[in-house]
Amino acid sequence: MTSPIRTERHGDVLVIIADNPPVNALGAAVRQGLEAAIEEGEADGAIAAMVIRCDGRTFFAGADITEFGKPPVEPMLPTVVDRIEASSKPVVAAIHGTALGGGCEVALGCHYRVAVPSAKIGTPEVKLGLLPGAGGTQRLPRLAGVRLALEMTAKGDPISAKRAQEAGLIDRIVGEDSLAADAVAFAGEVKAVRPIPRASERAVQPDPEAVAAFQKENARRFRSFDAPAANIACVVKATEVPFDQGIAFERKEFLRLMTGNQSAAQRHIFFAERQAAKIDDVPADTPLRPIRRVGVIGAGTMGGGIAMNFLSAGIPVTIVEMAQEALDRGTGVIRKNYEATAAKGRMTSGQVDTAMAALIPTLDFDALADCDLVIEAVYETMAVKQEIFGRLDGIAKPGAILASNTSYLDIDAIAACTSRPQDVLGMHFFSPANVMKLLEVVRGAKTAPDVLATVMALAKTIRKVAVVAGVTYGFIGNRMLMPRQVEANKLLLEGATPEQIDRVHVAFGMPMGPFQMADLAGVDIGWHRDPNRIENVRDALAAEGRWGQKRQAGFYDYDEKRNPSPSPRVAEIIQDWRDKTGTPQHEVTDEEIVERTLYPMVNEGALILEEGKAQRASDVDVVWIYGYGWPVYRGGPMFWAKTEGYDKVVAGLEKHGFTVAQSLKSGSIK
Repeated sequence: MTSPIRTERHGDVLVIIADNPPVNALGAAVRQGLEAAIEEGEADGAIAAMVIRCDGRTFFAGADITEFGKPPVEPMLPTVVDRIEASSKPVVAAIHGTALGGGCEVALGCHYRVAVPSAKIGTPEVKLGLLPGAGGTQRLPRLAGVRLALEMTAKGDPISAKRAQEAGLIDRIVGEDSLAADAVAFAGEVKAVRPIPRASERAVQPDPEAVAAFQKENARRFRSFDAPAANIACVVKATEVPFDQGIAFERKEFLRLMTGNQSAAQRHIFFAERQAAKIDDVPADTPLRPIRRVGVIGAGTMGGGIAMNFLSAGIPVTIVEMAQEALDRGTGVIRKNYEATAAKGRMTSGQVDTAMAALIPTLDFDALADCDLVIEAVYETMAVKQEIFGRLDGIAKPGAILASNTSYLDIDAIAACTSRPQDVLGMHFFSPANVMKLLEVVRGAKTAPDVLATVMALAKTIRKVAVVAGVTYGFIGNRMLMPRQVEANKLLLEGATPEQIDRVHVAFGMPMGPFQMADLAGVDIGWHRDPNRIENVRDALAAEGRWGQKRQAGFYDYDEKRNPSPSPRVAEIIQDWRDKTGTPQHEVTDEEIVERTLYPMVNEGALILEEGKAQRASDVDVVWIYGYGWPVYRGGPMFWAKTEGYDKVVAGLEKHGFTVAQSLKSGSIK
């Protein structure tokens, strides 16, 4: 087998070149080749310096994910990085694309680093619940200081070549098109410099103020995660002990994280997200329909947000409304959102103008005739949606894909209003649609394979994480949400408070609990608006005008800054309903809240899988991670159930009288 590493001689400089597409991952063959190439350079008296660079689109972009979970193959990356640094001849890293994770650590092991202006450097291991395990937490602070090392390791976001140079990580920025030659020239400049600068031999001063400030700034972001704290501890250790002791501490922390549930959960989601893009019964090479223009029906919050996804991806949009005022308001919000992004430096004013120029706002429904994809984003009412699709059927061109943004409704019933049900599916965006990453793609009974494949591919273009769902009320996410809400409301009548139930969910890692979520979304959503028909606590709140945060009163009272506090009036309303219904009271424990609100979600997920409404259990997890804020360090409801133990979940459900899914009982969930 040909090695992915080759060498070339440029005078007295040995150039070590990796060619391991697509991202030059640091697999076993690459590691072996790097070690052998360094030995080659060391053994050749005619070689005075070495350069490590990569062919293709990027420098080493990290570990080889196909090796995850497999027995280790020597040499491991720490050994390779140490061998590079120990070279008696200067080694220069020539960086283009991204130097991420292990790739960054290889660069840190080199004695010098040059990079093209567009290069990015980072250590994203924390996003998999890990830390840089090949000396990254010890070399980074020695080269770039404590503050930047904390940012790079504990947050995991890459930095630009310019910022890396300013911090001392990059020695020189070279030409975009002349990296290979410039790196060899730089190696020639430094080949005789002694002593050779090794990161491990540098000292770094403690900076407790920077550490304290960083922890305070990121307390909310890091809450309940193990890996950020471990990364911080390793960086601090680099300021306190010699390099070899710091490396030993890093290795101990790496192994602790690697064998823990949180990293297992985060790695599960990493792979689950990629698996979700695959459609089990549709070939990967299915020809796709071209999408050159998208139509959006409705310029409200959802419609406007949906339109922004395509505009941002450079796809022109025709947006249709019924009234000029609504159309103007919707397009105004789109521009305002883009301008806010530009104000934060994430877009230029020119990009804002380009995006807005690609938007055609109109009151003319017939303007949708030239669209390749039309997405309906109007009221969640079946009759309205069916009427729209009936009209679309007579306007849309042959082969156009017709999609509904429905959150709950039957796609097959909507498709039946057209003469082309094969072209119809659901595209359930989550609010705010221009921000939330999840897209549930709902496959109808007659949806054509190429329609499904086209929309799943398009999701990547607009930077969404797409999951295929079958036709069932609420699809995957909202169907699983319903039993949680039902049980939370029952628990209120049995003795729990909104604060207790929400506290348990927040402590679990959710961004908010059921009643906090109701107040944010609006207590009046779904209310029949008949004050004489009060059927539950939520109706009673809505009838009193307690519609949530927008009214400064819902399940909680809110001050002018929307800070919540327990409401005496809500306590009275709940007690009234306890009395009216004669519901027996008992002391509700936190454990019971978990068993009755979270376990039923797992059970519903199992039923969804049994019914074939989701392709795989990991898809269910992806929906809840990206659409509902399930804590990524718990890996999604189905993964969490597995780590909890299926027997424990089943016992908890049966204790409270639930009918348990057969696959959950047998532990055969896949």
